[in-house]
This record gives sequence, structure tokens and C-alpha cells, in this order.
Amino acid sequence: MGDWRGPALGGLGGQSLGEVWGVSLQVFPPFSSKEHVGGQAQCCLALFLLALLGELWLPALLYAAWLYLDRETPARGGRRSPWVRRWAVWRHFRDYFPITLVKTAPLDPSRNYLFGFHPHGVLVAGAFGNFCTEATGFGELFPGLTPHLLMLPFWFRLPLFRDYIMSGGDVSYLLGHEGGGQVAVIAVGGPPESLEARPGALTLQILSRKGFIKAALQHGAALVPVFSFGENELFHQVPNPRGSLVRAVQERLQKLMGLALPLFHARGVFQYSFGLLPFRRPIHTVVGAPILVPRTPCPSHQAIDRLHATYLERLITLFEEHKTKYGVPPEKHLNLI
Repeated sequence: MGDWRGPALGGLGGQSLGEVWGVSLQVFPPFSSKEHVGGQAQCCLALFLLALLGELWLPALLYAAWLYLDRETPARGGRRSPWVRRWAVWRHFRDYFPITLVKTAPLDPSRNYLFGFHPHGVLVAGAFGNFCTEATGFGELFPGLTPHLLMLPFWFRLPLFRDYIMSGGDVSYLLGHEGGGQVAVIAVGGPPESLEARPGALTLQILSRKGFIKAALQHGAALVPVFSFGENELFHQVPNPRGSLVRAVQERLQKLMGLALPLFHARGVFQYSFGLLPFRRPIHTVVGAPILVPRTPCPSHQAIDRLHATYLERLITLFEEHKTKYGVPPEKHLNLI
């Protein structure tokens, strides 16, 4: 299990933020899918090893020394690049599905916020498109706010790749940032929830996820429920019901690696019956109204439970108010586990 104490959200007074997802998180990189992340990571690692074993061994060795000296940068703010967020390629990514961002209430830029993103889906495509890029106009909808999407720190350990992904920024001290204006975006269900992602699924792993609630209380960050309609429609998955051999293997690998491995498939480049490209399905990411949270450095279990219950009520209300607008039948409801 990972630990959320050091990087990401600037510490929780000794509580492991693995209680939120069972994994550590830092800022999400600017990529469009898990296979792209893995593929580019492998390429970066291969290039580094080729350089180290070839004629470029000295520059590679110097870079390895730089990696050691620069190892804390992801936990101290990263190297955020607004230029990367505005790349034209992200507009093509947005239009592929397409992705839209829906604002339901104003957010005061003098505050810091913790967005709970639901559902995780296979790609977290809506979270990426809306909060890691400016393709859907986050800056115009929420002026004065800077979003940061959290990710596994595993990716920050890979040579070359970690320097590229740090252009997205980091959130080690985000919630405690003086002056406000910072938004931490958390896919609350985490990797385990991705194993539930398939068309029509509305299962959220959230009943035992309370670490993010404690973080909001300790820093006085306002909580904002976010529901991304269409997030689970992008891929099919190999059947993996709870108790099956497939699910048992997936859960075991997740405990060992910290990464979920959903066996997903969708469409290809030139045909629509099978492939790893996501289906073109609209994604509507709806940002709810904020829940103002008093700063409580040492919140009690009762305070955490009360705020968690309030958050669940607001999340359910947000879903019910908007579901029929975005293709969810009125008789369908969230399944919270």
C-alpha cells in the first residue's frame, strides 16, 4: 500500500493517505490514456538505458546524479507549464469524445478546494481533459483557480519521463497554500474503481474513503463533488465479477504494484469492433457547489464521518439532478460501496 504523507497535499498529520485509495498520489501527467502513459514511460526508460550502456554513458550518468539531487522536486511544486496545458493537441483530444465542463456554482478564488472526481473510469479521461488542460475552458469558467490532478508517484521514478510529466505541476503543499486559488482534483475511487468501469456501470467505491475528508478538514479546504457523465462508457471490460479468478488476480497485482490492470477493449483505428482506442462517447463533467469546511487541525472521527455523510448527500443530489440531461435513465441510481 502506498502512503500519502510526504508528496501530495502536504501531509495529513501522520495519517496515511493510502486510506483514501490505498495508493500514494501526485499530479496527473498530460497524457490521454493509460496505454500512452505506459508506452511513453517505457520509451523514456529504454532511451536512458541505451545511453547509459552506450557512448553517451557520461551524460546519462550525470543525469542519474541529477535525478538524485532533484528527487524531491515532485513534492515541492514540480515545474508547472501553462504552455503545455494549452497545446493544440488537447483540443483534438477534447473533440474526439467530445468532453464538456459544466459549472453549477461560482467558486471563490480566495479559497482552496478539493474536488472529488467520480467515477474513475478506465482512463480518467474527463478529469484529464478538464483539469490537466485548458481545452474545455477551466480558466474561463473558474477564474483565479489553478487545478491539479493527482497521480501515482510511481511515474516520477522513471528517467526522462518524470521530467516531462512534471510540466503538469504538483500538489505537495496545495491545500495549505496561502491566499487560496488552488484546486486538488482527486479520483476518489482510485485504481480499484477502474475495475468496475464498463458501459452503464454506476458503482462508486467511496463508503470507506475518508482520508480526503480528513485532508479537507485539516486544511480548511472546501469540498466539491464532481460527477463525469459518460466516463464509464468509453471501454468494455473482460467480465471480472467480485469473487472471480480474474478479479482475484487483478486485486493481487494491484496490491503488489499499486496499479490496477483492467482488461479493457473498445475500437480500433479503422474498425469499430475491437481495439484499444476508446469509443467516441460524450463526456459531461459536472462540477457541483462547494461544501465549506472549517479548518480543524485534529478532526475527530465523528467530525470526519459527519462531513463524509454530507459529501455523499451532495454527490447523490448532483447526480440525480443532472442524470437525465446526459442519458442516464431516471430509474438508475448510484451504487455506493
